Amino acid sequence: MVDRLSLRLVPDELWELVEPLLPGFESRPQGGGTAVVDARSVFTAIVYVLTSGCAWRDLPPSFGVSFQTAHRRFTQWTRAGLWRDLHRVLLDELGSRGLLDWSRAIVDGACVRAKKGGSLTGPSPVDRGKPGSKIHVLSERGGLPLTVAISAANTHDSAALKPLVMAIPAVKSRRGPRRGRPAKLHADKAYDQTALRRWVRDQGIAVRIARKGIESTDKLGIHRWVIERTMAWLTGYRRLTLRYERKAHHFLAFLTLGATLTCWKNLRKHAT
Repeated sequence: MVDRLSLRLVPDELWELVEPLLPGFESRPQGGGTAVVDARSVFTAIVYVLTSGCAWRDLPPSFGVSFQTAHRRFTQWTRAGLWRDLHRVLLDELGSRGLLDWSRAIVDGACVRAKKGGSLTGPSPVDRGKPGSKIHVLSERGGLPLTVAISAANTHDSAALKPLVMAIPAVKSRRGPRRGRPAKLHADKAYDQTALRRWVRDQGIAVRIARKGIESTDKLGIHRWVIERTMAWLTGYRRLTLRYERKAHHFLAFLTLGATLTCWKNLRKHAT
């Protein structure tokens, strides 16, 4: 029986996309804990942790899943690459319906505090040197995230540009072959490096990176608001506003799931 909250978090249409991607159940090496648990309940509990920002141990019993089981399955699914695969499925759905605008991509980063430290954390330049991580996002023209990444907070934004571009998946199109490269890449002054401009052009992408000391903030705002809105969408998932995960790949898993749900909401909006 799926209650109203669960249906709101994970509608039937979304679950139809998730279920085929789930890896097989893995029993614990030490034995025990092998009772079958409804996978949809586990997935819904994970989405609840992402959206509410609650600690695993505060997971409401109404989901019918213990927090130990939810966290263990989250770890297993992360290891299996479920969140990346699901994000690509949603991008394929959007692309096949012509809902991705490849005429421009925008890239940016934002720092979040790392409450417990952990891997890929560092002194934050915007938070008095407290431990933090940086979220990196590359979106299409409308702001839908094509790829995401994380780094230590003291990592320069420009260091993430190449990995983000290379990680753009080949996405289905309404007509013709898959597409994995935007026509143009837009970035702010933090990415103002001659070598980066040259590298982006070598990928067959026109580049529009603002130049330090030349272009005004007002001119940058014409395109920058799109990626700022994307960041706002992602930080609307409260688990992403403050990093609690010691393991970087767990925090990246939540970030990728947030990007996936952002794509899902856009897909659902155009389906109604």
